[in-house]
Amino acid sequence: MKKFIIERILPGAGDMSAEELRAVSKTSVDVITEMGKAYSWVQSFVTADKIYCIHIAESKADIRAHSKCGNLPVNAIEEIKQIIDPATAA
Repeated sequence: MKKFIIERILPGAGDMSAEELRAVSKTSVDVITEMGKAYSWVQSFVTADKIYCIHIAESKADIRAHSKCGNLPVNAIEEIKQIIDPATAA
């Protein structure tokens, strides 16, 4: 399995209500369940006009299938090759 970061341009994302974010989250979870394959949504980061999602999947094609089924925008998908943080400097 590979880890990916997905950029979703969604104008006004940062102003979405808790209910709207819950609905988007439920859609994603429901689609993952329906896919019936190894696929995980780890977390997402909401900015003013974008949502950046971390997913674990076999391929970019699986990410695209998930997004299409959930009617979720996909503007970029990048495989995460390494993760660094302050501890990396030690």
